[in-house]
Amino acid sequence: MQASTLVSNRARLRAVPAALAALLAPSGLALAQDEERAPALALSNVPSYGAARPGPAAPGTPSSPPVPEEEAEAPVGVMPIQFQVLNLAIDAPVEQGQITDGVMVDPSGPFIITWYEQLSSLGEGTNVVMAGHVDYWTTGPAILWPFKEPGIAPGELIQVSAEDGRLFEYEVEWSRLYNVAEDLTPEVIQDEIVGHTGGESLTIITCGGAFDQASGEYLERQVVRANMIS
Repeated sequence: MQASTLVSNRARLRAVPAALAALLAPSGLALAQDEERAPALALSNVPSYGAARPGPAAPGTPSSPPVPEEEAEAPVGVMPIQFQVLNLAIDAPVEQGQITDGVMVDPSGPFIITWYEQLSSLGEGTNVVMAGHVDYWTTGPAILWPFKEPGIAPGELIQVSAEDGRLFEYEVEWSRLYNVAEDLTPEVIQDEIVGHTGGESLTIITCGGAFDQASGEYLERQVVRANMIS
């Protein structure tokens, strides 16, 4: 997989629809577009990362004025290439996925993790969103089956390798089930799942809960949130 050109966090989030309705696909990884959201909830409203600070000035030379916050550049992120949860024997390559017309495209296979670049890259100081299958109709248990059995608990360590050789480590804060029909409103999706978390975090989405034989779909989505520790 070739690395795409990395853009600022602010520019990338403008490309994402402001309203996302529900994680609906049978594999548990689709988002439907809804009506336009209020500006306060728009994904494009990312916080500033602070103004640049000038270095020491020579004697008698006035210091350069600070850069206004709205003009400060966001950190440049990097592409993830490998996803690991060593205690659960999870080790998978990462592919780049797309959000098209508000829909998060499913991972391409049972043993790969999808990363949505349009939301955030590693090292940008915000919410990196990934997804994977819990099982697969041609293979049975898939890469994130251990999230279901035996389950992933708070404190678990997740490691993500970047294309530039860096290793990002995240500690699981929580794992929650969201009922597709009742819980996944646009507000919940943005505010609790894909929106900014106040720091660098990792959000993984997969299927969970009961499987409905009639519809061939899981009735819930499991969302795991982890925060960067190194």
